[in-house]
Formats: sequence, C-alpha cells, structure tokens
Amino acid sequence: MTCIDASGMDYAALNAAIRAHDGDIIIQNCMGQRFIGAGAQNHTIQIYGIPGNALGAYLDGATVEVFGNAQDAVGDTMNAGRIVIRGDIGDTAGYAMRGGRIYVHGNAGYRTGIHMKAYQDKLPVLVIGGRTGSFLGEYQAGGVIVVLGLDAVGERPIVSNFPCNGIHGGKLFLRSDCAEIAFPEQVTARPATPEDMAEIEEYLREFCALLDFDFDMLYASRYTVVTPDSQNPYQQMYVAN
Repeated sequence: MTCIDASGMDYAALNAAIRAHDGDIIIQNCMGQRFIGAGAQNHTIQIYGIPGNALGAYLDGATVEVFGNAQDAVGDTMNAGRIVIRGDIGDTAGYAMRGGRIYVHGNAGYRTGIHMKAYQDKLPVLVIGGRTGSFLGEYQAGGVIVVLGLDAVGERPIVSNFPCNGIHGGKLFLRSDCAEIAFPEQVTARPATPEDMAEIEEYLREFCALLDFDFDMLYASRYTVVTPDSQNPYQQMYVAN
C-alpha cells in the first residue's frame, strides 16, 4: 500500500496524489479535504482522520474505509463500490446514489438517503448503525435504507422529524416499532416479516463483519418496514383537490 501524509495538503493536491497511484492507498492526517475517492474504480483507500464533503462522490467500484468521522455528502451519486465509516457522518449521506453500499458505525445527519434510486441492475444500500436526523429518505426512488439505532442514549426516536417525505420507491428498515414516529400519508409502515428480513440479511451480515456487531442480535430484533403506497406522492403535497 502507498501511504500519503495529507498534513498541509489542500484537497486538489491530495486528490492529485491519489490519482497518481494505481494501487491501494493509506491516507494519514486527513483534515477535511474534499472529494477523496471521487470516481475511483478499482482500489482501496483507507483514511485516518476526518475527510471533508463528498467523500466517494461518483464512486465506481473502489472501497473507501474511514477510521473516524466523515462530513457531508458521503457517497454522493455513487455508482458502485463500498464505503465504510467507523464513526459518524454529516448530512445528505448517499445523496442520489444509484449503486454500491455505505456502512456507517454511528449516527447520520439530516436528509440521509435523499433521492436514492435504483439504476438498471444496481441496488444502492445504506446502513446506519446509529440514528438519523430529519428528512430520512426524502424523495427516495429506489434502494434500501436500514437504520439500526445501536448505542442509543436517551429517549429520542431512531429517526428525527419528517421521514420519507415524497418517497416513491425503495424500502426502509427501521429497528424499532416506530410508535413515536409520524410518517407522511403516502407511505405504509408495518412490522417486518421473515420475507422482508431475508432481503436485508446479506447487508446486515456484511455490516456486522465489517464493524464488529452481533448479527444474531440484530437479525432477531423487531423492525418496521416503510414503503411508498402511491406512484404520485407529490400530488397530495402540492396540488389542491
């Protein structure tokens, strides 16, 4: 592996150094540099420190692993590959992602999974180990979002306000009975069946293997499944009857 010390480097210099190497890379002392791994296809990037916005944007097959927190727009419009965050992430994780997988050990901010979409044979998957902020899955058009609520402290719900507004595709799995969550009218929220759980077994196994959680405990938990029940979710939001 090639090791790059990011101390004192701006984002342009760091990304130029990354693109200059074809093999796997370790980045030390990352301090908010943006666009790391943008469009990367076929190698592994390990990051120690805190990467800036748009980590793994347009990722196209590479693996990115962060040993710490990450900022906003992780996996923006990613197409394939895997991003593993061993801490928390900021807002808009998985924005418009259409393929690949993102696994987060901790919490996520606002608008997680906004505009996620499936594309041809691609199915984007986003698994959050902790909780998420408001507007989870806003305008989701495809893919799978899983929120696990692990290490939760206090009485806050597993997701914050206004989840699933405008959703018209895809599926969300929330490890909770969601009794305290107000969903919009255009979705159906129901207890997960064994058939539902079989859909996410592979993702939970990979999440637990990567981030050292107990698969059996997670898989045996109670989940709520949220799906859209309208193909025109915007009508009731913006059009007068």
